[in-house]
Amino acid sequence: MTFSILAQDLGTGALGGAAATGALCVGGWVLRGDSRAGMTASQGAAPSTIWGEDALEHMRAGQTAAQVVAGVTAADRGRAWRQLSALDRHGGTASHSGDRNTPWCGAVGQVGLVVSGNLLAGPQVLDALRGGFVDTSGTFAERLLAALHAADAAGGDSRGLQSAALLVVSDDAPPLNLRIDWAQDPITALEELYQRSQSGDYARWLPTVPTRNDPERGHD
Repeated sequence: MTFSILAQDLGTGALGGAAATGALCVGGWVLRGDSRAGMTASQGAAPSTIWGEDALEHMRAGQTAAQVVAGVTAADRGRAWRQLSALDRHGGTASHSGDRNTPWCGAVGQVGLVVSGNLLAGPQVLDALRGGFVDTSGTFAERLLAALHAADAAGGDSRGLQSAALLVVSDDAPPLNLRIDWAQDPITALEELYQRSQSGDYARWLPTVPTRNDPERGHD
């Protein structure tokens, strides 16, 4: 029902994720992130938000992406219905795709990048998702958005799309957490929301917000 990407910006160390689905509210269901730990995408036929949150907790404690995916999924009797991808802050990736998820489903990972999906038009969707990020220039967030567009153009969710989300976390910047919970063209709507967040009063206000590396930052 969903396709997602988790990635690390090698230039800044920021971690980011983006997702889209043929159902409502993909951001609330799928993406979790913490710049101290990593990123997770929990999805599938019967997605578990607990999986994503527990995986982050274990990565905060020092476990790798591979360790948390193995541990979290093994303990759940419903794992055949779910998917989980994880990216740790050192670039390690891992994924699980239960065999009861609706075809086509799967995941592709490499250092600093993992893509996954279920109920897709085919494996070409994940190839496009990865390629859209790797082959695009621009800001980290713009590359994640380009990945969603590329996956959609390759067939995407076989039912069409209803929602999309973008999450970027960093020690040096406030979180970027944008969600389109329903729209006829959610990826375009998400892209328009991102552009709006980068200009005007909102963008001028962001440098006053505390960050992990500057927790006392504020108005002078």
